[in-house]
Amino acid sequence: QVQLVESGGGLVQAGGSLRLSCAASGRTLSTYAMGWFRQGSGKERDFVTAINRSGGLTRYADSVKGRFTISRDNTRNTVYLEMNSLKPEDTAVYYCAAGSRALGSQTSLYDYWGQGTQVTVSS
Repeated sequence: QVQLVESGGGLVQAGGSLRLSCAASGRTLSTYAMGWFRQGSGKERDFVTAINRSGGLTRYADSVKGRFTISRDNTRNTVYLEMNSLKPEDTAVYYCAAGSRALGSQTSLYDYWGQGTQVTVSS
């Protein structure tokens, strides 16, 4: 069992940056692939990015490529999402997730989820 807590969300103007953190407790984070997903109001939860256990492999949704960067620090049991050049369409609740299976974009691959942190980008 692992507990995930996201932080770092907030209100930012278009073109700005935010850094989200996902802190894990309960089990060593290095045993999990980690992902970030987001869910806008009235929308489905969408894949944003994911990183494998060692941090050597990442995947990104086309909509965030070149703007967002996922990283992890297994010594701190924390995963990060650096978001640059933010757009109003990035507004959503951002969730981190941990999965013991293959790195991927499907929500079904992830076993544990945080409660989410709100990111709002104003135009």
